[in-house]
Amino acid sequence: MEQTDQPIAALFDLDGVVVDTEAQYTTFWAALGRAYFGEENFGLRIKGQTLPQIYARHFADNPEARRDIDARLDVFERQMSFDYIPGVEAFMADLRRHGARLAIVTSSNEEKMRFVYAAHPELTTMVDRILTAEMFARSKPAPDCFLLGMELLGTAPGRTFVFEDSFHGLQAGMDSGATVIGLATTNSREAIAGKAHYIIDDFTAMSYEKLLTLF
Repeated sequence: MEQTDQPIAALFDLDGVVVDTEAQYTTFWAALGRAYFGEENFGLRIKGQTLPQIYARHFADNPEARRDIDARLDVFERQMSFDYIPGVEAFMADLRRHGARLAIVTSSNEEKMRFVYAAHPELTTMVDRILTAEMFARSKPAPDCFLLGMELLGTAPGRTFVFEDSFHGLQAGMDSGATVIGLATTNSREAIAGKAHYIIDDFTAMSYEKLLTLF
């Protein structure tokens, strides 16, 4: 049973929610989709999936392709930018001042996170936990990652907000039972309408008090 004395929790996806990277990844994976499958929408289709999922679903019988992608991805992630989504730093700080528990819940692996930490060493101090792909067997659209985040933060779905941008992530958030706030950073407001409880463009108008009005 959920208790009102459980902490308010906010679970943030990383790419397209905390850092403005989704457009870069879409371009990267779209090029690979064209090269390997002649498909234009591959970059959009795999959003929210872990690298092992992408390999298992699309490159299971092509070890040469997996080696090629590993090499390209390493170079790409070393060079990409990790600019914060507007307002996210101030919003996270406001949440923590009011006693909320925070976690980043990402399909990225620890190898990729090394580059994120190099760009933003302060990120680990901005949240209570960072959950990466290695921590859950089923990634988005399964809700496992968000349910694990709630467990680690000592709270329940009715006390939790999930911030997501991708279709898989939004579905995972909704299936977790949390209040889901979609960011129109990767997909348009029209595209994610009905897939989240609320939609925002960025965090510039968000605060702890504003968040409480969304329950």
